[in-house]
Amino acid sequence: MFVSNNACLVPTTFWLMGIPGLESLHIWLSIPFSSMYLVAVVGNVTILAVVKVECSLHQPMYFFLCMLAIIDLVLSTSTMPKLLAIFWFGAHNIDLDACLAQMFFIHCFATVESGIFLAMAFDRYVAICDPLRHTLVLTRTVVGHLGLAALLRGVLYIGPLPLMIRLRLSLYRTQIIAHSYCEHMAVVTLACGDTTVNNLYGMGIGFLVLILDSLAITASYVMIFRAVMGLATPEARLKTLGTCSSHICAILVFYIPIAVSSLTHHFGHHVPPHIHILLANFYLLIPPLLNPVVYAVRTKQIRERLLHILKTMAQTK
Repeated sequence: MFVSNNACLVPTTFWLMGIPGLESLHIWLSIPFSSMYLVAVVGNVTILAVVKVECSLHQPMYFFLCMLAIIDLVLSTSTMPKLLAIFWFGAHNIDLDACLAQMFFIHCFATVESGIFLAMAFDRYVAICDPLRHTLVLTRTVVGHLGLAALLRGVLYIGPLPLMIRLRLSLYRTQIIAHSYCEHMAVVTLACGDTTVNNLYGMGIGFLVLILDSLAITASYVMIFRAVMGLATPEARLKTLGTCSSHICAILVFYIPIAVSSLTHHFGHHVPPHIHILLANFYLLIPPLLNPVVYAVRTKQIRERLLHILKTMAQTK
């Protein structure tokens, strides 16, 4: 049931519009989105399988890569099945609790992914600036603790978002969410009550995660580059920097879409709504899609193992 704009209601469900303004193209949009989601799932599952069976990849960097693969699977699966259901079956309805759960998983695991990138930057810093102690500092236990810390940080930071909506915001002007998934601000802006606390908390978490994490990663790479510049030969410098290239590419793939989507949302007031929604979907889909490609192309061990598997499969046919 939908009500007029001058009334408030207590909804049990919301209505996700999908891509506003492009409703007539939903069935066509499903083709690239479903293809990218399939490639993302296959790519990340492949990374997990390769690292599991290849003993030479049982190192901190690849354990962190496996964490990224799991996070990317969660992020893409939190949004894409529902989006495709909207495209294919017109399944726009979503229960309030399911909406809040989707919101939690999206924002929580995006925060966790940022934390893993920070841990990977620390790993590269120790590997390059203090290589003799790398295996002593980054043990499997430490790697596990860093991954757990990133997860707990995501839960503690993002857990209050859906709780504050559930406990503080019970009345809404409409059930229609002009988005393809339950993004925090897209839901909060529909509320009839005072949303100041929700807005401030959401912006504060965004600052803590994106700004501080990116500054810490940048600081670690400044120290890494200083150490690299102290190496004797250009060949040694290039070889050492090569060990960081995959990580740097993955960081750019993660942070650039978020930055573009955020800047467009806050300052692109004349940008059509469907562009905002498409960018918001791309920032959740592009990292899961490109991270396996980046690491498969840039990492010799993963590339060789994949080629070996493909050759073995070809010979058995």
